[in-house]
Amino acid sequence: MYLWIKAFHIISVISWMAVLFYLPRLFVYHAENGDKKEFVSVVKVMEYKLHKYIGIPAFWGTVLSGIGMIAMNPDIFKTGGWIHLKLTAALLLIGYYIHLSIIRKKLENNPYYKSGRFFRMYNEVPTILMIIIVIMAVVRPF
Repeated sequence: MYLWIKAFHIISVISWMAVLFYLPRLFVYHAENGDKKEFVSVVKVMEYKLHKYIGIPAFWGTVLSGIGMIAMNPDIFKTGGWIHLKLTAALLLIGYYIHLSIIRKKLENNPYYKSGRFFRMYNEVPTILMIIIVIMAVVRPF
């Protein structure tokens, strides 16, 4: 059963990461085209659907399957500090996702909430955290 949960976890993570990469890109378009009402209305729909129909299920699939794997293998915490760093980076990624949700709500009423440049830079956060998580999970350097 563990391998099925692990497979589901990987599928969920891939889906969730797609949201984490694409939603801030939509925010760039939203912020840089705030004066184009028709364009912004389309982007708002895309942001909403991406978050609600892909992001939320993928998030919960990732979190619940991750908890399930830990519950099935609690000895993983005895294998070294890599798991602690991986889980810390995962918690930061969860915080980032929650913040994206807050930003999406703010952009609904104020397309100039933050600049396109800000969102371009902010879009690098999940990449850095993903690199840390993958290295910890695969290489287990310590």
